[in-house]
Amino acid sequence: MIHRRVGALELISASPTGAAPAGPPLLFVHGAFCGAWIWAEHFLPWFAARGYAVHAVSLRGHGESDGHAQLDQLGIDDFVSDLETVVADLGSMPVLVGHSMGGFVAQKYLERHPLAALVLMASVPPQGLAAAQMSLLFRQPGLMSELNRLIGGAHVAPEALRQALFAQEIAPETLTRYYRRMQSESVRAMWDMSFFNLPQRWRMKDAPTLVMGAGADALIPEFLVRQTAEHYAAPLTIFSALGHGLMLERDWEEVARSLCDWLIATRVLPAQENPLPA
Repeated sequence: MIHRRVGALELISASPTGAAPAGPPLLFVHGAFCGAWIWAEHFLPWFAARGYAVHAVSLRGHGESDGHAQLDQLGIDDFVSDLETVVADLGSMPVLVGHSMGGFVAQKYLERHPLAALVLMASVPPQGLAAAQMSLLFRQPGLMSELNRLIGGAHVAPEALRQALFAQEIAPETLTRYYRRMQSESVRAMWDMSFFNLPQRWRMKDAPTLVMGAGADALIPEFLVRQTAEHYAAPLTIFSALGHGLMLERDWEEVARSLCDWLIATRVLPAQENPLPA
């Protein structure tokens, strides 16, 4: 795994060894309260082992990127600019894989720039966060309260992280490790995603698009994921037993394999010459 800086931004990359990368690069964009590390846990090494060049960026104010002191002043357009900086550094049009808030940022990026493909994973829908917030308020008001405290920089219990991200069993020591890496989030970005900077479909470039969601997602429930797929007339994959943290769940590899299969089926990525066993 290669950790480097692109201007003010942290970029974690994994490249296949012994061969030139196949197809366009994959750029993974994290959601709220975390950073690029969330992809480095499983997805980056998995795709690199199959011959693909993969990268994960920490948006400003997240992970090891600069800007933590100014986090609340950063909006979605600032995060789109971060993607522009990284894509320029990569030098080729990527596949953009966005999770949660990262999916929202990816939709806004597509208003300005073309992509090899767009993958929205448990993404904030194009209609914004309002419906998801109301759903969470009625279903799990305690978790809603804890997330609001986390946005404000307060410490919350590890149990709140488990409820927010996981539907499958997770080892206590693993949960603690993830918990220690979680952080506060930009209030301005939350307002942008709720009302003030929603994606405009008519502005967006055409790109092959896949929508993925989790049947046990506490934050972006399945009905909103289905609305996103309908909005973009995109294929939909739902992982019924998984929670919001698809890339960290026990069965994360089902998600990675499904994503890879779709990219190959749509000819965005070339098929592997020597595929690894399932």
